[in-house]
Amino acid sequence: MLSYIRIKYVFLSFQLVMTVVAGYSQTPAVTDSCHFSSNHFFSAVLKNECASYRHTVSPPVLPDSTDICIHERKAFWRAGAETVGFNIGLWAFDRYVLKGHYAYISWNTIKENFRHGFEWDDDHLHTNMFDHPYNGSIFFNAGRSNGFNFWQSELFAIGGSAMWEMFMEREYPSTNDIIATPIGGAALGEVLYRTSDLILDDRSSGGERFGREFAAFLVDPMKGINRVITGAAWKKRTTSGRRFGIPPISVELSLGGKFLSLIENDEGSRAGAVAEINIEYGDKFAETTKAPYDYFSFLMELQGIKSQPLLSRVEIMGRLLSKEILDKKNVNLNIGLYQHFDYFDSDTIRPERNALYFPCSVPYKMGTPASIGGGTMIKYTQSKLMSLDGYVHLNGVILAGVLTDFYRDYHRNYNWGSGFSVKAGLNWAMSDDRISVRVANQYYRIYTWNGYDINYDWSLTPEGKPVDVQGDASHSSFNHLEASVSYRLWKRLYLTGGIDYYSRSTEYDDMSIRMNNTIISSPIVHSKQFGIHLMITYKL
Repeated sequence: MLSYIRIKYVFLSFQLVMTVVAGYSQTPAVTDSCHFSSNHFFSAVLKNECASYRHTVSPPVLPDSTDICIHERKAFWRAGAETVGFNIGLWAFDRYVLKGHYAYISWNTIKENFRHGFEWDDDHLHTNMFDHPYNGSIFFNAGRSNGFNFWQSELFAIGGSAMWEMFMEREYPSTNDIIATPIGGAALGEVLYRTSDLILDDRSSGGERFGREFAAFLVDPMKGINRVITGAAWKKRTTSGRRFGIPPISVELSLGGKFLSLIENDEGSRAGAVAEINIEYGDKFAETTKAPYDYFSFLMELQGIKSQPLLSRVEIMGRLLSKEILDKKNVNLNIGLYQHFDYFDSDTIRPERNALYFPCSVPYKMGTPASIGGGTMIKYTQSKLMSLDGYVHLNGVILAGVLTDFYRDYHRNYNWGSGFSVKAGLNWAMSDDRISVRVANQYYRIYTWNGYDINYDWSLTPEGKPVDVQGDASHSSFNHLEASVSYRLWKRLYLTGGIDYYSRSTEYDDMSIRMNNTIISSPIVHSKQFGIHLMITYKL
């Protein structure tokens, strides 16, 4: 099962890279631009504002009105059948291939699920914070690829998640899954839907056409299936078939080495390979817009470091709506509403844990599959000599998971909770982007209310363990600070060096522990990790 999960993470990275490569050499085509007199998506492109602060993969191209009409044709029953069919197929795989205990369902298990209701589950962090949202993206794109808009497609994600929780497992329906799957699924789903749109070109034929269709299927399976069902996968047309044309898109691919150090009384360290893909889609300083995800940023980090998870970081920030506040020659300012999806994972750095010391030997685990908030973005440009752009976001965190030092059950070593986050960052480009500096900080405050009595003998209960609890009653602070400098070596090839610093602090409510013959009430536990990386970055 672990190998399967690692393959899936590599596979997702491959999907995104394929999208970039497919869109890189595309040539602009004539479009029906009169249809878009009020389209703000490309406003900055038409004013030639993007080039001052970012590279772009390909010259932007407006979508054709014919293509838009085709993509707006709704097929409700097909979308519903695909949602149900995916759930049945996934259940069959779990039941007959993996032979998972949770997949042995019957009418009795279904009735018991409805009788008992929802509770917090104890799966791995990656299962709850990434795998379930990815499944949600399949449900979401069943709607999206059948003509439904962003908000309408969310109903398919909710329905698909509810069907799985109530009917397709013998485990009780999960409170966290019914939140993370549809909301996190919308974030991942819209990113994959829009990136797959860049690959397709209905004007192509032969080997090129097959390659594009296959790559688009890998990125967005539901779109690929629907193109086969409707015959769009092989039908040649005079327009590209892209719903969104080719928006401004910049991509950075980085590969290098990373050193990690656990900061505490008995330090541990690790070193190995690291790879990053960083995508910025659309224009962050567009005029007033209400089109969800016409701008988003995506970051994924993969590590090849002993004892560390392969997938260490995923971040998505998608704009839901925005309003332009200031549009001057050198200054742009806007405010907006954004959806955030964050995933940070680590594992033991030092070989063994010494029980006399805190914190836990795992420095951090953190995920926010459901988060939304307001933000402002600003840009200042001084010709090609210097440009600055920054952002500040304040978000409400609907659902989060954060590392705990005490609660342990099944695969869970983290607390469920909710709270808020604050994010801020600054990008500074100098000398026509020969040198660029980035600084960013993210702070999360997460509260866990539904705890349990650590001193109670839970073996006396029918379940033999605490059930339906968020974890240890506590409040946690999680902070991630990072800074990097990039220097252009040749054309679009850069040398990038940087540091990052993770810190987690948790105060446990109504708890007392014995440490060195001393009773400590409401203990506060800290864990910190420092990292240094050196990478070669290619900016497409």
